[in-house]
This record gives sequence, C-alpha cells and structure tokens, in this order.
Amino acid sequence: MFDVDLIQRTKVTGLFFLQFYKILMGTMLTLFIPQNCDGHICTITDNYENQDIYHKMALYWNGLTLFFFLITYFYELKRENWSIKYLDIDYNFSDNNLKSIIIKEPKLDKQMDRLNIRYRNIVITTIFLYFVNLCLTIRLLNKNYHSSSTLSCFASFSLLVMMKLYNSFTVAYYSVKSDKMMSAYMSEFVSFNVLDSDYLKEKELKNINKDLELEEIIPNQN
Repeated sequence: MFDVDLIQRTKVTGLFFLQFYKILMGTMLTLFIPQNCDGHICTITDNYENQDIYHKMALYWNGLTLFFFLITYFYELKRENWSIKYLDIDYNFSDNNLKSIIIKEPKLDKQMDRLNIRYRNIVITTIFLYFVNLCLTIRLLNKNYHSSSTLSCFASFSLLVMMKLYNSFTVAYYSVKSDKMMSAYMSEFVSFNVLDSDYLKEKELKNINKDLELEEIIPNQN
C-alpha cells in the first residue's frame, strides 16, 4: 500500500515539471515566438543574438519574469509540501473544516498564515511583471511581425501562463481570505481540511514519551 503523502508529492512533482515547461515558453517570448529576419523566420539563436537595444531589453525582462516565476514556484512547492506533511484531505468534512481545528495548533496556524501571505504577495508581484512582459513583447512583435504564426504562438504561449497566474492567484487569494489551505496542484482546487494522520501520530507519540519521562522523574523524587 503506497503512502498517501508519497502519492501526493509524486503528483505535485509531475504537475510542476509540466507547468514549468509551459512557463518557460510563455515567459521567454522574445526567444520562442516566430519573428522576421530579413524575410525568413528567425531561429532561437537569431533571437538570442539580436543586438537591437529594445530587443535585448525585452529579452532581459523575459529573464527577470522567468526568475520571479521560479520564486513563485519555490514558495508554491514549499507551501504544498508543508500542507502534505501536516494536513490532509478528508471528503467527509467541508473545505472550511480546517479553520475550526487548526486554532488548537497555534504553531501550525501561524505557519499556515505566513505561507499563505508570502505566496499571495509573490503571485501578485509576478502578475505585474508578466503584464509588463506582455506589453514589451507586443511592441517588439509589432516591429518584427512575420506571419500569422507570430500571433498564434504569442496567443497560445501567453494564455497558458495567464491561466497559471489566474489559478495561482485564486488559490492564494481565497486561502488568505478564508483562512484555509487550498492546494495549487490537485486536479480540483481542493482544500486541506484536516490534520495529517502521520503528524497526529507523531504528536501522540511525543506526548506518550513525555508522560513516561514524568513517571520516571516523580518516583525518583519520592
């Protein structure tokens, strides 16, 4: 029988690599979108080695945007791993059930709030950077337009990224607003709504060990 936490981590890892490929194509637009090079389509090398000042500026902004996406993914995966470790999903309870039980765990409650707020802030920053990225790319493509493939690639690449940003913002916004921990990687935007069974067992074991230590100390004192 496979461990539930292991299954969840494997699923998250697979989805991360799939999404990262889309993000790479959708942020480095200056490299991957077909452009005009003296009547023919530019290669990726042509786009990279283009010495035009505006082209270089747009390329550098592409890189900056990709860097902030990596930061977003870092916090997203950190948040998801924390959720898998300490929380669980039980369809017998409502999505808001966690709020009523995590207050009994002040340490976990503070950690959850901190993770949600940081994640929301970095997602908002990345959305702003990507909006500027799109504006810079649109101006660049207006100058270096080649054919309908230029528009179709721009639309498909950017839509994939915007869908990711929309989903991430939805998760971050409602997690902070409703004081809960929504998953950013499950097929549905499920919410971790109970404490993880492994965490509870570990906590119970620690309490038992403490009780045993007290029992050893008290007889010695007598």
